[in-house]
Amino acid sequence: MPLLYVTDLAYPARGRRYGDEDVFLTARLRKHFPLALCHPLDAEALLPAFDTVVIRNSGPVLHHQEAYDSFRAAALAAGTRVYNPLTGRGDMAGKQYLVDLTASGHPVIPTIDDPAHLPLLPASPSYAVKPKLGADSIGLTFTPHPDCAPGEFLIQPRIDFSYEVSFYFVDDTFQYALYAPDPARRWELVPYDPTPADLSFARTFIAWNTLTHGIQRVDACRAPSGELLLVELEDLNPYLSLDLLPPQTQNTFIASLVRSLRDFGA
Repeated sequence: MPLLYVTDLAYPARGRRYGDEDVFLTARLRKHFPLALCHPLDAEALLPAFDTVVIRNSGPVLHHQEAYDSFRAAALAAGTRVYNPLTGRGDMAGKQYLVDLTASGHPVIPTIDDPAHLPLLPASPSYAVKPKLGADSIGLTFTPHPDCAPGEFLIQPRIDFSYEVSFYFVDDTFQYALYAPDPARRWELVPYDPTPADLSFARTFIAWNTLTHGIQRVDACRAPSGELLLVELEDLNPYLSLDLLPPQTQNTFIASLVRSLRDFGA
């Protein structure tokens, strides 16, 4: 099963080395699949030559939104298998899900998209305001008085959380967890040993997303009350921080990914 592996090896991610991770991962996957790498701007043109496309560290699609939308339409029209599947309900579909999950009572950072709804949020001396079609904290501001166009921005209370933690899954199987002990250093991660309650929290959102295959990262923060709150559900091209894992965990993850890809292409 030939794979078209979409990545931007030169994307300057803050605190992360996209290119290094994808060089490592493709070297391991090449032992199991014929594989070719391409830039996200070239993916649509190369679709006809491949049955399966793997989207990895390709950077925020907002930097090439028109090309990504065209790629999606072409892949759907041709019936090309895209991994992750294009039916994701998390970041793949934008940030509206945070508003919807708040309204349905899920444990997420309380989120609205209209300043008129501010009374629905917990009172806060400062609020985070960021574009609904955003990524990598692009356009993020903090203000005590949110005043933005309804429907275009997310508004959240600024929470004094203890730390952020990420749970990594292949399909619906938990692989590993990493956390940032210092909230000011999001990408200085170390291994995290999740409790059963932590895993139950993360699996709630994996089940909600309903993807049968794919790599997902559930990002959460530990609130002052002690509970975990969802920060985001990354289901398009989550960075995996593979370089921070011991070899055994890397091997387990790659074996799970190979099984998932084979099952996906069967």
